[in-house]
Amino acid sequence: MLNHPTRLLFYLTLMTGTLISISSTSWLGAWIGLEINLLSFIPLMSNMNNQFATEATLKYFLTQALASAILLFGVVTLSLGSHLTFSSFTDSTLLNTVLSSTLLLKMGAAPFHFWFPGVMEGLDWFNGLILMTWQKIAPLMLISYVITPNAFSFSIIIICIITGSVGGFNQTSLRKIMAYSSINHLGWMLSSVLLGESYWLTYFTFYVFLSTSVILLFHAYQLSHINQFFSLPLNNPILKMALFCNLLSLGGLPPFLGFLPKWIIIQSLVDHHYTPLVTLMVIFTLGTLYFYLRMGYSAFMLAHAETKWIPLMPFSPSLQWITLLLLSFSLVGLLIAPLLIPIL
Repeated sequence: MLNHPTRLLFYLTLMTGTLISISSTSWLGAWIGLEINLLSFIPLMSNMNNQFATEATLKYFLTQALASAILLFGVVTLSLGSHLTFSSFTDSTLLNTVLSSTLLLKMGAAPFHFWFPGVMEGLDWFNGLILMTWQKIAPLMLISYVITPNAFSFSIIIICIITGSVGGFNQTSLRKIMAYSSINHLGWMLSSVLLGESYWLTYFTFYVFLSTSVILLFHAYQLSHINQFFSLPLNNPILKMALFCNLLSLGGLPPFLGFLPKWIIIQSLVDHHYTPLVTLMVIFTLGTLYFYLRMGYSAFMLAHAETKWIPLMPFSPSLQWITLLLLSFSLVGLLIAPLLIPIL
């Protein structure tokens, strides 16, 4: 509830912690911002009406506290008395690996993703959206300071994409499917971090837009499991088309909008002679498109089973207009590609 003063205060401090981290000139200031962000998100996760919220909150707190402790220990121990600035550690391979691992743990990137699907399962859709989008801004910005094109970073990118693709195959919970999809997209973001700041900011912007559109429709339809796509008659054809077109766009299927950032990253990686990496990324990303197609399979069938009872799900006019706007952006996504690619 955004109109609740206490929750509004925590949202403000949540954004403040992220801004402190990305604007800090030292690792100590970045660590302080991450701690403010963590302590602001913990109260927002708690929900008395959800029995899994307490478990998810505890998992998130323990994991983030562990990552913060390792981050602070690594910075203080390996600094060897030098100033805690970002430029002090650019030549240390060991420190880069330690700091990158802790930031990857904070983001939930594979192979440090053990907590991410479980925490997503216990959250509502709005807090899950914050966890998938806003909570990744500060770690991504910090990891862009230390990541270098080496075997460690390439391995993390491939593991993220493989885990995100394979992990969603046997899932029936939409929250866990979105979590593994986020891990897959995180692999693409890490690869774009190697190219430059403008690339990962562009990809992250598209990812936030598409994730928001999909989760808005999940919340509107009150969907939580994949079998609800088959048993629930989505009797509004416009909203139904918007839901599954946005799902396919998030999966990166051309000619939808979600293919545009992948197209930009693929072209740029090929130009930087990372062709083997691009080949593996494209091959394993097809797995995410598979489970998105599986969710929308019944909707695209000409004849499919529907229940005889139709639940009453009123939709406000504002939601319908927002849905139409999101649908139009997804459908005409590649038409704006010639305008964006020269800018990058």
